[in-house]
Amino acid sequence: MTGSKDLLSKTRGQSTYQAVLAAIRDGIYRPGDPLREEEVAARLGVSRTPVREALGRLQEKGLVEAAPGRGVAVSILSMQQIFELYAMREELEGVVARFAARHATDAEIVNLERINDKFAAATGDPKLAAQWNRQFHARLYDAARNRYLRQAVEDLQETIALLPDTTFVQDGRTSTATDEHVDILNAVRNHDPDAAEQAAVKHIKAALEVRLAITKTEE
Repeated sequence: MTGSKDLLSKTRGQSTYQAVLAAIRDGIYRPGDPLREEEVAARLGVSRTPVREALGRLQEKGLVEAAPGRGVAVSILSMQQIFELYAMREELEGVVARFAARHATDAEIVNLERINDKFAAATGDPKLAAQWNRQFHARLYDAARNRYLRQAVEDLQETIALLPDTTFVQDGRTSTATDEHVDILNAVRNHDPDAAEQAAVKHIKAALEVRLAITKTEE
């Protein structure tokens, strides 16, 4: 019985963690915003216990930080941290594409093309475009067939949630990113690991350029 309770508690804590992370990603909680247990619990319709556990885990990962007099707040990434984040993303996404070129099945490639079409159709809706973009990359991680690489990339994606706004708010970015996805897919379809890695790195470099442009505009 105790084991069942512990499992239920762990499940609630995990689902609450994911819900808070999604709220950060969706801009409900933005960098610098305070996260108060009672408010988060009321928003999610859960007790304060799983919220406390979720905020503790988020703090361990650096996604929230102590805020004097206010508990914790969503972390704010410095410009140096943004550069470091994208540098790691270049490396990891490049390896993902390289592995996918070796292991992706025809069915997975067709599904990736379908998702990219949905992504392209989301032009003008940055939030929807971001959702389809996450789907595209998640399915590419599946095709890479490496659980440890996937875990590393997903951990990085959690930190990316701290970046305010999606790069798809920039006019034309969804269109250019669609073409970059096509380049990755062409290399994967041709089972060309080098070309796939180069296309993925180019894709992330372009994303960084847009991110920096957005950041400069906001200053």
